Order: sequence, then structure tokens, then C-alpha cells
Amino acid sequence: MNGDATTETKFLVPVKQVENSVKLSNEAKDELKSIGMMDDKGKLKLKGVSPRMLRRMKLEAVDCPVLQSEIGFIQCYVCRNFHSRVSGQVYCRGDPL
Repeated sequence: MNGDATTETKFLVPVKQVENSVKLSNEAKDELKSIGMMDDKGKLKLKGVSPRMLRRMKLEAVDCPVLQSEIGFIQCYVCRNFHSRVSGQVYCRGDPL
């Protein structure tokens, strides 16, 4: 272990399946465009994520402990608090945004 304090997780958040995809907020879309993970047409292009996996991710949501609301997993995945996802649970750093 390197003892890096930035990898400490405060929350263990379960990922849940939803019937309809949760829409990304305008702020999230702007952030994705600025870091090159979304093109100008609104198409997501996450590095290392296959189209099939991206389709599955769109039908998943989490109850974000930082934003205090339900958000789509994709928004969680690109958040700076996202640490990892293991066995259907997200490890969240919980820092204020």
C-alpha cells in the first residue's frame, strides 16, 4: 500500500437496476464534453468501455451520498469521487463537489 489518502472511501453505495435510463444533468454533460468523454452530438465515448457495457451502464443508478439524489451510474462513473466498483457496489470517496 502506498498510504495515499485520496483512495480512502467513505461510502459503499449499491448499484441498482432501473427500467428507463436516468438522464444526465446539463452540468454532467458539460463536464463530459470538457474532458472529451462526450462528442458535440451528445454521444458518450468512454475509454475502455464497450458499447454493450455502456448500454448496461445506462440502465443502472445509484443513490449518490454526495448529491443526495438518485443519479445514473454513468454520471457516478465519471465523478471524481468514484474510486471503484466491485460486486455491484460503488466505492465513493464522498468529498464535496
